[in-house]
Amino acid sequence: MNKGNSENLLIRMFHVYRRYGNHSALFDINLDIQKNELVFINGPSGAGKTTLLRLLYLGEQPSEGQILIDGINLSRLTKNKIPLMRRNFGLIFQDFKLIPSKTVFENVALVPEVAGRSGRLVQKKVSSVLRAVGMEDKQNAFPLTLSGGEQQRVAIARAVAGDPKIILADEPTGSLDAESAGMIVELLKEFHLRGSTVIIATHDTELIRKTGGRTVYLKQGRLHQPTLQ
Repeated sequence: MNKGNSENLLIRMFHVYRRYGNHSALFDINLDIQKNELVFINGPSGAGKTTLLRLLYLGEQPSEGQILIDGINLSRLTKNKIPLMRRNFGLIFQDFKLIPSKTVFENVALVPEVAGRSGRLVQKKVSSVLRAVGMEDKQNAFPLTLSGGEQQRVAIARAVAGDPKIILADEPTGSLDAESAGMIVELLKEFHLRGSTVIIATHDTELIRKTGGRTVYLKQGRLHQPTLQ
């Protein structure tokens, strides 16, 4: 557990377990993450990295234990409050999860539209985040016409379009070449510098070494002593 300033804590996990039948994916996870931290969750495939991220954004519920986000206990949220809590998160996946029948602009616009922003504000926000990731000139393109690196940059734009407190990235460079992967990490670092807490799940230790930030290690669902890079 990271022993930082308690007044600056954004995420707290206390004795969290996640079981699927007789299989346990996470064992007794205790973890603190500060506001505006850059944190890597490192470990091999099957270590529980994706499961941990899913618990944070309420994609799943823990089998045991407590998770607090900005002081709010997730287990006490009523169903109608879960969508509002999820707006605190921007999600980035290895396989991009863009809608192929929608343009780049339309994919990114979904986030501010769901949040209830007006058409003018949606236009302004989408143009801003596409410009930030260097994809403004591809706003009318469809995802399948783009390279993997370009699709992931659009996915990052979509993730940040709702001004999230927390960006969760699950193996965001896993399917990319080294050059594209480096660009994606630089973009994530840029949004971290702008104020978001960024949590990146990855098995790529070289990526972590080059980037810096705090690293926590998962092995067979167990959290190992965090190491400051």
